[in-house]
Amino acid sequence: MENVPYVVIGAGVSGLSFANAIGGGALVLEADAEVGGYCKTVKQDGFVWDYSGHFFHFKHAEIEAWLRERMNADDVRTIARKSLVRFGGVDIDFPFQKNIHQLPQQDFIDCLYDLYFRDPAATISNFKEMLYARFGRSIAEKFLIPYNEKLYATDLATLDVDAMGRFFPHASIDDIVRNMKVPDNASYNSSFTYPRGGAIEYIHALLRDLPKDSVCLGERAVKIDLDAHTVTTPKRTIKYGALVSSAPLPKLLAASGLEHDAGAFSYNRVLVYNLGFDKKGPRGVHWSYFPDRALSFYRVGYYDNIFDTDRMSLYVEIGLPRDGAVDAEGTKKRVLADLAREKIVTDHRLVSWHSVVMDPAYVHITRKSLAETTRTRDLLASRDVHSVGRYGGWTYCSIEDNIVETRALAKKLGA
Repeated sequence: MENVPYVVIGAGVSGLSFANAIGGGALVLEADAEVGGYCKTVKQDGFVWDYSGHFFHFKHAEIEAWLRERMNADDVRTIARKSLVRFGGVDIDFPFQKNIHQLPQQDFIDCLYDLYFRDPAATISNFKEMLYARFGRSIAEKFLIPYNEKLYATDLATLDVDAMGRFFPHASIDDIVRNMKVPDNASYNSSFTYPRGGAIEYIHALLRDLPKDSVCLGERAVKIDLDAHTVTTPKRTIKYGALVSSAPLPKLLAASGLEHDAGAFSYNRVLVYNLGFDKKGPRGVHWSYFPDRALSFYRVGYYDNIFDTDRMSLYVEIGLPRDGAVDAEGTKKRVLADLAREKIVTDHRLVSWHSVVMDPAYVHITRKSLAETTRTRDLLASRDVHSVGRYGGWTYCSIEDNIVETRALAKKLGA
């Protein structure tokens, strides 16, 4: 039996970041044939696409510098984000709630009136009630509720009040009114970085200093014995000192045999289309949000506007429930029709396309999931198993957050 100090499950950002930070002794097991997790990149017919829009938003200059040292810095562009909301055929700046003055007059009046006369003292027990109490009926029902229900593919009343944490762009009445004269649409992702070769370049940066034989592809962790400190794959059994996993928490719990409430962990899937066209499309925008429930997608992003290439290159995202069949070919026809309806596609010719289902995509953060996540992660940690990352932590976080988390864990375990 092999014996290693650390076994890492998952060769995505979280797992590779930990393997770097621990400074040796980590064996990374990856079920897929490629590294990257959801940070994979597809290069096809001259187009560069990710599995979805994976952009890095750095708050820590040291982390950004560390990654760039391991990349071709000339190929990484820092972009001041331009994002829009398409409402009734009109584009307004994001976030919607701070730019209601850009709406058609009657919609603006409705939003401002309901914002002023909202009931901030109303009882708030879920995400939907929070939206009504903080922003009033019109802002909630014109954008915040329909957009987020398309994204999460669930009733927002099932989500915790703070389901999106710091990533939700809150705004007071003062903020909203002030923004009518002095625009300030800053948020956590006001700027982002993106390499010419796609998000996989960040994965390559994380791989650069790791021994080649420390990452094992096509090797799924099937069973974890918490008492024996062993992990079994289809190829072997490995004894570990500590195990770090970025796999979805419910899968880790099942593999370890730890008793848990599977019903506490709900989530959606996202069907992503990467679409390449024969010529340029809209300019000056990096992604747009679409609250209209009649449209299939909730967001459309423009890779070509990051590097100003001469052919429109889109990612299109559709929120789906966790169960049910996916008809990628049939849904593509509707997507193209919806893009034409919104005049994103006019006389363009589709010359290349790719699709992928993110499963899971966005986890549903509920009171029940928060309690069960805390309970089970604490139990696992007491047995030297650490569940990290967006899916290991069953949370909403940035890619940089995963690096910060796993560096802190490495410092704790290596102390």
